[in-house]
Amino acid sequence: MISLLAAAVLSFGGTCTDSLCNPRSLDPFFAKLARQGPGVGGRPVHILQIGDSHTAGDSISGAWRDLLQRRYGAGGRGVLPPGRPYDGYVTHGSTEAMSSGWSIAADFGKAWTSPSPPLGLSAFSATSIQDGATMSISADPGEMFDRFTVCAIAKPGAGSLQLRAGTDTVIFSLGSVTERPQCRTMHLTQPASSADVTTSDGPVTITSWATFRDTGGVALSNLGVVGSQLMHFSRTDDAVLSEELHAYQPDLIVIAFGTNEGFGPRFSAFEYETILRTQIGRIRRLAGNVPILLLGAPDALSRRAEMRSNGLGDVSADCPPLGASPTPSAPAAAPPQGVIAGIMDRLRASIGMTGDDATPAPAAQPPLVVPPPVAAAPTTSPPVVRPGLFPPAALKAVRDVQRRVAGQLNVAFWDWEARMGGRCAANDWVHRTPALMRGDYVHYTTTGGQEIAQRLQADLDRAAAR
Repeated sequence: MISLLAAAVLSFGGTCTDSLCNPRSLDPFFAKLARQGPGVGGRPVHILQIGDSHTAGDSISGAWRDLLQRRYGAGGRGVLPPGRPYDGYVTHGSTEAMSSGWSIAADFGKAWTSPSPPLGLSAFSATSIQDGATMSISADPGEMFDRFTVCAIAKPGAGSLQLRAGTDTVIFSLGSVTERPQCRTMHLTQPASSADVTTSDGPVTITSWATFRDTGGVALSNLGVVGSQLMHFSRTDDAVLSEELHAYQPDLIVIAFGTNEGFGPRFSAFEYETILRTQIGRIRRLAGNVPILLLGAPDALSRRAEMRSNGLGDVSADCPPLGASPTPSAPAAAPPQGVIAGIMDRLRASIGMTGDDATPAPAAQPPLVVPPPVAAAPTTSPPVVRPGLFPPAALKAVRDVQRRVAGQLNVAFWDWEARMGGRCAANDWVHRTPALMRGDYVHYTTTGGQEIAQRLQADLDRAAAR
């Protein structure tokens, strides 16, 4: 008989084979979502997602936001990195602008330096040392807001920010006897579609800003850094995270790292598990009892030979080809030996040779016939054979760690790869019409992002209904 303790361990930490594991840990989120709807007052349900380029690009999170806001109402655009943190920065639902005079810091990439200014949830910060530097946000009609928040660093000698949203204006002074994070929220007299900040009186550092609408609905914040891994999120500052989490009050935190870990040159399951456990514990400590949803690493493919065994374990085999493989042509059959002999006899006779004798017969010699030159067979380069496609070995190792840790820590886990169709599904997604993934076999098209969002929400809906 299984003891009550063993039963409890199995119920929370046992192996999970469903696409959504530990869904009961999301019950507080489901309960808040069930009370929402268009026109319902109060704070919106806030989903806050941190991750890599899949999150930064917003093709999936943006489609998920649209789906939820159509159903429950729009609660604003949510939390964003300040200004325009990198070239090619694109957001759905709002447009950001930034003047010259700002320097950007990040937890990864060319904007990472050590030591760096304090970083928070967005993993970016914007610093200006000149007066009159500005940044602005313009919301699409469906994302108008009545709450505007800016989070920055207060410290000795810091300047001020003029915050303007709609027709309202306040001064956010950042001078302080100690260095500490501070967030300032404006509750607007009427909904607005634009806001901006302007620097004055000294240096300022902004870590994030946000727009919400307090008429119920849903807000979904996507905070991603292209190319980053979960270990880079550990470079953020506890004090800044705590202040921002208190200001933004998420109802669900989504962790969406794993792809870049799976494409790394060397993956240590032990090291990754240590990082994953540490960061989940850190988020729980700073955010309180907020449900966490861990998105498993999706299927993605490579042709690079070093990716076959980067998991320091099994070697990843090639994906099967799409469709039926063409049958190779059979080689031409060799003519029978008797036929060859006959051809040789006729050839000898045509030049005056008899039987096996290689000496010409004494008869009169026929006119010499010189055969025309035989054209050389055209030379062709051998066809270029591209290496086969395969998922990096480490992707499976990442996923195995994520599933095990989620089960043991009672964190919800969504098996992204399984919901795509399993191993090598990316090959099919790239070649569909319309394509669901881009030709890099890693990132998603707009249509593919919508498909992933729909499948994720369908699994959440089934869990909520149970």
